[in-house]
Amino acid sequence: MHRGKGMKFVGDSRISAERKSNVPKDYSEYPGKTEAFWPDFLLKEWLVGAVFLVGFLCLTVAHPSPLERIADPTDTGYIPMPDWYFLFLYQLIKYTYASGPYNVIGTLVIPGLAFGALMLAPFIDRGPERRPSKRPFATGFMLLAFAGVFFLTWEAAHHHDWEAAKAQGAIQEKVDVEVDKEAEGYKVYASQSCITCHGDNLEGGPAAPPLVNLDHTPEEIIDIAHNGYKSMPANQYTGSDEDLEKLAEFIAGLKSEE
Repeated sequence: MHRGKGMKFVGDSRISAERKSNVPKDYSEYPGKTEAFWPDFLLKEWLVGAVFLVGFLCLTVAHPSPLERIADPTDTGYIPMPDWYFLFLYQLIKYTYASGPYNVIGTLVIPGLAFGALMLAPFIDRGPERRPSKRPFATGFMLLAFAGVFFLTWEAAHHHDWEAAKAQGAIQEKVDVEVDKEAEGYKVYASQSCITCHGDNLEGGPAAPPLVNLDHTPEEIIDIAHNGYKSMPANQYTGSDEDLEKLAEFIAGLKSEE
């Protein structure tokens, strides 16, 4: 019996016998309303994405991300600040009915409604028109969302104390100095709470500057101990006036070796 004998091949009229190249359909009958996904539409998307990427890279080179000091969970005076793309949410939870006992409204309800409506917009407005003027719902919602985000971001940036934020996040340079821990002034320093912030060797810490090479006189240091200075609260010293004079003279005399 020969191979293939008795077998029949049936052809399908729905399948073309000739192989055709992948040529997009002719959309000339619908001018300005639709276009081929490949390569027309996709090429436009790639070009827009490339322009945005190049601009973003140039921005990062011209303005690199600033570095701050190491995070210190014990620093209760530090004011956190989110990145710019979350500033509108940061500002939103400052208002009365979006913070405190209404925190759920500001963090879940309002953002959830806004982003939920944004996700439902393509299903609600399904018109074939591409002109913004003929799609009032989608255009109006996007303009409203943009205006809200822009206003809240502007308010957050405008009312933030950038100088204080820069100072509290500044990286403190470490200073090497030989400290006589047997001196009376150091014993007074060690007995006070200032050692917690300024360190064992007065080298400073995440929340406080070093106490070496200061330009202050002993009298000015005594005044700072009573009245505070910048982020340092007042009345941090709890010892006697005699011990405070010893401490002030000790700190004023600390100089690092060049």
